[in-house]
Amino acid sequence: MPYETLSSASQYEALLDAHDTWLFDCDGVLWSGDEAIAGAVEAVALLRKRGKQVIFVTNNASKSRQALLGKFRKMGIEAETKDVFSSAYASAVYLKHVLKLPEDRSVYVVGMEGIQEELDAVGVRWCGGTSKEDNVFLPPLDFSSLLSPEAIDPKVGAVLCGFDMHLSYIKLAKAFKHITREGAEGEPKAGEEGGGCYFILTNDDSTFPAKGGPWPGAGSLSSPLVFASKRKPLIVGKPHQPMLDCIEAVQPFDKSRALFVGDRLDTDIAFAQHGGIKTLMVLTGISTKAEIDAEGAEIVPDFLMQSIGDLAQL
Repeated sequence: MPYETLSSASQYEALLDAHDTWLFDCDGVLWSGDEAIAGAVEAVALLRKRGKQVIFVTNNASKSRQALLGKFRKMGIEAETKDVFSSAYASAVYLKHVLKLPEDRSVYVVGMEGIQEELDAVGVRWCGGTSKEDNVFLPPLDFSSLLSPEAIDPKVGAVLCGFDMHLSYIKLAKAFKHITREGAEGEPKAGEEGGGCYFILTNDDSTFPAKGGPWPGAGSLSSPLVFASKRKPLIVGKPHQPMLDCIEAVQPFDKSRALFVGDRLDTDIAFAQHGGIKTLMVLTGISTKAEIDAEGAEIVPDFLMQSIGDLAQL
């Protein structure tokens, strides 16, 4: 299907008139690294001034919603906790309220503070992550520290993988042992040890945009576990359904009057299209105009703009 390229004030006004809820990806749309996209702050302020519902949807699992709010404030973008949906938050909610992980079972985290803080917020126990004992290098071909009885916690009922800039072999090894133990593909039971263990990815992004990027993303970092275990993980973040389920449960909106703004075809645009939401692609992040113009392109947005900052001219 053809898309509409937006470049005039009259087209921007028509877009605003047609959509009451604006859902935004963050990296590559509102900011790149620690720098705001030119005009993005003013564009979001304009939408709020016009009475639009604004929701931020990010696959970034390295930061909790509270940490992300700090970044929004630093950028000068108005946002509240209820407006922010990260893959770390959605994963924690999914484990707690959808999968109903037993209270006496814990989550082994391959990730950073953002995942841990969101698990804490919903009352789910965790281990691994940023803990000192799992952020070390093992001596070459020395598995002795992994063979002790306390090395692999039998109370772990889920492995949750996100972006991790301190990814280590010991984390991969422990996660692998949890998701490949006897009975691991079943459901974890309360009052038991071992057995079922969920395998969950916050998102499967191959790369993400940041200053000097793109850089390898959470999907690239979790691929060794997928390959080694031969297990198919449950993926929460865009473009997968659990993220949208989480948003709709907390912030209901009319899909027929909604617009998703993203920079990436295989996550942002696909996510919205799967959910029946109109899409606006901007060219300040990962995907390019050449990709949607290519013969046989499978994912094409409804609208195309150079930058969300272009709205600021209104």
